[in-house]
Amino acid sequence: MKKINTIFHIVLLIIVSGIFICSCTSSTAIKGTPVNQVKLPEDKRFPKRLLKGKTKEEIYALSNVTENKTFKNINGVPEYRIGPLDVLEITSRVGDKSSTTTITVNTRGMISYSFLDDIYVNGLTPSEVDRILTEKLSQYIKKPRIDVLVKEFKSKKAIVMGEFTSIRSAAYGTKRASGIIYLKGKTTLMDLISLAGGYTVDGDIKNTKLIRKGKPYIINLYDIIEKGDQRLNIIIDDGDIVEIPELPEFGERVYVMGEVASQGVYALKDVKDLLGAVSLAGGFTPLAKEENTLIIRAVGPGKKPLVMMADLKALFRKADITQNIPLEDGDLVYVPRMLIGDINEWINNHMPLLNFLFYPHEFESRYFLRQYLHFDRR
Repeated sequence: MKKINTIFHIVLLIIVSGIFICSCTSSTAIKGTPVNQVKLPEDKRFPKRLLKGKTKEEIYALSNVTENKTFKNINGVPEYRIGPLDVLEITSRVGDKSSTTTITVNTRGMISYSFLDDIYVNGLTPSEVDRILTEKLSQYIKKPRIDVLVKEFKSKKAIVMGEFTSIRSAAYGTKRASGIIYLKGKTTLMDLISLAGGYTVDGDIKNTKLIRKGKPYIINLYDIIEKGDQRLNIIIDDGDIVEIPELPEFGERVYVMGEVASQGVYALKDVKDLLGAVSLAGGFTPLAKEENTLIIRAVGPGKKPLVMMADLKALFRKADITQNIPLEDGDLVYVPRMLIGDINEWINNHMPLLNFLFYPHEFESRYFLRQYLHFDRR
């Protein structure tokens, strides 16, 4: 699949660059928006994913719970809630002698111990079960001393999917990983990731997805790891699903096309701004109209993109840093060979091509992969 994607992007890049170059035939100036006059909203990015997570306020609430189906606080200490199939270790002490019994909670959430039958323990913590057994046994034993521990945790679990080390290493090795993580009490999102062996280098941790009762939440792990925002470090509950998707093949990327020495797709981390993009692409060719450099930014499928114009001649020769706009994932930097007469007409003529460039997976699924699979069947 990655080989197909690579071929697809290369072919698309060649087609787009060729059409762009052939389209620059007019003699009047480009009427794009000057970059030093652009006022972008605070949340500038167009979300590439169709899935929209809940608001940060809702996520903050999930990190501030004092109890859920997995644990509850007893005297300020979070304790595990016992459930069906958990294995308990109950120790009874009489004088200097002790005896230990291992008991599995049945599917009805009950246990039988010593003189006691069908004690309901589902949802109780070890200390609560300890107290109940002590009270009931005091009818038969003088001052019983009971200790209750959970030996095996089997009733509460979360599922991890995608780019987790435990899953990926199992896929290439001999051991098996189901993706099931049994919870042993209060567990945060980062705790869960650690229990699953961490995430792989291919994990798109900025788009970590939590699904709880069918509701999706998108969480940026960088905000927890780098910024220390523990409000996003939600408390995991029984039945949660956490998925770390694979990074897009090119990751966060910027397209640099037109009259530069080396047209191509560049990682955003290497080209943070317009100057960096042009520099990494080897600078301008002698035919470049550098004063009319375009930055084309997607704002949504089917909508006209935001087109900004930068005078890179002023940037390089007059040190006008207002021309050096920061770039975003998916931006197209285009250096024309000739001046474009009407930018609106130019955009209208190239909307299908721009849509294919900004939203390649849609084009790929509709056309390229269909043709490839048809050929492959033959």
